Amino acid sequence: MIEVEHLTKRYGDLTAIEDLSFTVRRGEILGFLGPNGAGKTTTMRILSGYMPPSAGTARIAGYDVSESSLEVRRRIGYLPETVPLYPEMTVSAYLEYMAALRGVARPARAARDTMEACGIADRHDTLIGKLSKGYRQRVGLAQALIHDPEVLILDEPTIGLDPRQIIEVRNLIKSLGGRRTIILSTHILPEASQVCERVMIINKGRLVAEDTPERLTARLRGARQLAVQVAHPARETLAILEGIPGVLKVYEHDNGRYEIESALDGDPRPRIAEAIVQHGWGLLELRPVGMSLEEIFLTLTTEDAAEPAGQAPAQAAPAARRQGGKGR
Repeated sequence: MIEVEHLTKRYGDLTAIEDLSFTVRRGEILGFLGPNGAGKTTTMRILSGYMPPSAGTARIAGYDVSESSLEVRRRIGYLPETVPLYPEMTVSAYLEYMAALRGVARPARAARDTMEACGIADRHDTLIGKLSKGYRQRVGLAQALIHDPEVLILDEPTIGLDPRQIIEVRNLIKSLGGRRTIILSTHILPEASQVCERVMIINKGRLVAEDTPERLTARLRGARQLAVQVAHPARETLAILEGIPGVLKVYEHDNGRYEIESALDGDPRPRIAEAIVQHGWGLLELRPVGMSLEEIFLTLTTEDAAEPAGQAPAQAAPAARRQGGKGR
């Protein structure tokens, strides 16, 4: 649905984004992450037709954003970082106006339906200038949805919202996935992990990682991590776990807890569970261990850590070693 190839944007001597390439599948929710000044907003402005690129191409639903800008704009809803609102208009009048600009056949009905979906129907006759920042953000999201677009480009959609409103907007965005393709820019990292199926991290205008949070964890560590706990550990438990095919290393903790490193190209969990059951140790826990999205983000965007997206970054220290576990 979205295809970006070698996209570059320069402002004189400043390069905001450089040689950026990625794709977003139809119905996917992509998290677009990066520190301030990384180039996220610039990329979104190019995709929305707000500004042209200096080099490279971007296509939405098969249309080039530079050559077929009107066709692209018919298919996208854009929520910029600063929402374009008219404070002297009521919520319903503004949304009806935006629907008419978008060529919607029944603007009043579209406005009512969208206000209901965004939880602002009770503010339909309120002047936008008298709304709280959170409600203004919802009105901005409503204008992006008013024409039922195929693609949503959302730049910090939950900024200024209180915790309850953030949850509501997250749920709304998740409900839109599948029917719409969504690019979501955010600095709230838990938001990306809860809402997005895949994340893309850029730093200094370049792509440094693009994958699911789980796969990014495995790439950073160079191995998969598993947490295991048994009820009745024996003297030979550590050695037996280490001997299971696919297991690279085992770290032993107290209370029958172990952390296991396994190869990326296999899943030893069925064999681990079988060994524990056969020896009567009592399996209490067997689960994958992932780095938090905050750890991944910081690892990939620090001054010395950022590398091209096609290369595996330096391995992070296993959590077990940071916790002082014993390993062989």
